[in-house]
Amino acid sequence: MTEKPIAPWVKTALEMGPIVLFFIGYLWLRDRTFTFSGTEYSGFIVVTAAFVPLIALSTLALWRLTGKVSKMQLVTLVLVVVFGGLTVWFNDERFFKMKPTLIYLIFGGILGFGLLRGKSYLRIVMDEMIPLTPEGWMILTRRFTAFFFALALANEVIWRTMSTGAWVNFKTFGLTLAIFGFFLLQGRLFEAHSTRKDDGA
Repeated sequence: MTEKPIAPWVKTALEMGPIVLFFIGYLWLRDRTFTFSGTEYSGFIVVTAAFVPLIALSTLALWRLTGKVSKMQLVTLVLVVVFGGLTVWFNDERFFKMKPTLIYLIFGGILGFGLLRGKSYLRIVMDEMIPLTPEGWMILTRRFTAFFFALALANEVIWRTMSTGAWVNFKTFGLTLAIFGFFLLQGRLFEAHSTRKDDGA
């Protein structure tokens, strides 16, 4: 299905909005405790409970507006619902902190499986966004695979050894900056293996 065009700021708001609101909500409620049906819940748990339907609604809105949702977004949504639900149900924030680890392990595992078959599954997802030669896609896929596994390891180390506040900062800013930095470092690859040169662009 062809993706319907929408304003870039709308798409960015729908994709990043829930994460930004999660961070704001955590800052607002992190030192508070709430009691529901005789059970105490930390501010982190309450914010997580609000984040789950929020990201579900933003994904639904993105699908309604564009007519398309990527497999990556669907996997992320499913894991948010599952681990966010477990976090609230068991009143244990560790479940939600594990979520990024599993997301990056799944993505890294899928890309790694494709590499073993001599294929770039990354190309299937991003081919329209980045014009690369087949060799370029294989190189980028290997780098992405290693990058995803590194992010999974970093998340495990941070949530297991640092405070909840440190993990929230890492999830909100650290992961975003890491992904941005990763793409910046691929500049030479994009230049050397761009197919636009073949089109005389």
